[in-house]
Amino acid sequence: MVFCGDCGEFFRRVHWNNRGCKSVVWRCVSRLENTGHVCRARTVNEEYLQEVVIQAINQVLCKKDDFLKALQTNIATVIKQGDTLSPEVIDERLRELQKELLKKANQKDDYDAIADEILRLRDMRKQAEVDSVVRDEQMRLIRDLQDFIRQQPTTITDFDETLVKRLITKITVFEDHFTIDFKSGVTIDIKA
Repeated sequence: MVFCGDCGEFFRRVHWNNRGCKSVVWRCVSRLENTGHVCRARTVNEEYLQEVVIQAINQVLCKKDDFLKALQTNIATVIKQGDTLSPEVIDERLRELQKELLKKANQKDDYDAIADEILRLRDMRKQAEVDSVVRDEQMRLIRDLQDFIRQQPTTITDFDETLVKRLITKITVFEDHFTIDFKSGVTIDIKA
C-alpha cells in the first residue's frame, strides 16, 4: 500500500539496526534489491509514517461536511460512468437483431452486417456486466466511508492498521510530502 513517488516501486517494511539503535523503517524496494531502477527515495520511520496517515484521516474527519460533499460528487461521477447501455437494453436489441438475422437467412439475403452487430453487442453486454459490478463495488466503498465518517465523534489519536486498510488504497512517499489516496477517490497531501 506504500509506494515510491520517485520510481513507482513499493516500499517495504524493514527492521533497521543503525549503530545499535533498532527501529522499523520503510524503504523503497529498489534501494533494497536490484530492480533496475536507481532510486534516491528517502527512508521513512514507521512511527512517522503512521503519524502522517493519522493526520490524513483526521483531515477527512475534521472537515466532515466538505469530505461528504466530495463523496457525493464521486457518487455522481460513478453513476454518470454507468450511463452506458444497460445489459437489459442490449438484450432487447440483440433479440431484435436475431429476429432480423433469421428473416434474412430464410430469405437467403446477406446477413453479415447483422451478425457482426450481434457479436459487437454481445461483447458490449459482457463489458456492461463487468462495469456494473465495478460500479456497485465503488458505490459500496463510498457508502461505507460515508457511514464511518458520520459515526466518528472526534479525531483519531492512535494508529489502527485495520482502519487504514479499510479507508486507504495507496500511500505515496515523495521527498517533500506524502499523498494518501482514500478508497472513496479523495486524495490528501501531507507535507513532510
